[in-house]
Amino acid sequence: MSNCPCGTDQPYENCCEPAHTGTTPSKTAEALMRSRYCAYVKKCIPYLGESLHPDHREDWSEENTKRWADNSEWLSLDIISTEAGLEKDERGIVEFSAAYTEANQKHSHHEISTFQKIDKRWYYVDGETPKPMTVRHELPKVGRNDPCPCGSGKKYKKCCK
Repeated sequence: MSNCPCGTDQPYENCCEPAHTGTTPSKTAEALMRSRYCAYVKKCIPYLGESLHPDHREDWSEENTKRWADNSEWLSLDIISTEAGLEKDERGIVEFSAAYTEANQKHSHHEISTFQKIDKRWYYVDGETPKPMTVRHELPKVGRNDPCPCGSGKKYKKCCK
């Protein structure tokens, strides 16, 4: 008996498998997120469609999802943050990062996912890629006619620009 691929220390049989087989629905938005990641690992593609919000199933492709799952080796899931999404809530947000390899290249899928509960069952609504953080340089910007910061003594426009 091995630990569940979703990153908990529980066996798969006690963790995500009950959600995949439909015997026990996920109790929180995070649990649904973990079970969806695990479905990619275990190739439970129909579950990914079933756990998708009914309003968003029209453009979902089982074939494309299966292709991505089959062509990827899923390495790890990291839950970065959660907002609401507990048993008593109706909506929840989970930010996560999933590491995988595809065509021998390592990738990371970073997403902020929205979940909604309908009739006591959680569904994945949609996700968006987080915006990159703005990096501000602490040093003042070097002007074209300023001395080059490399120390050459030349003007910046004639040196390292």
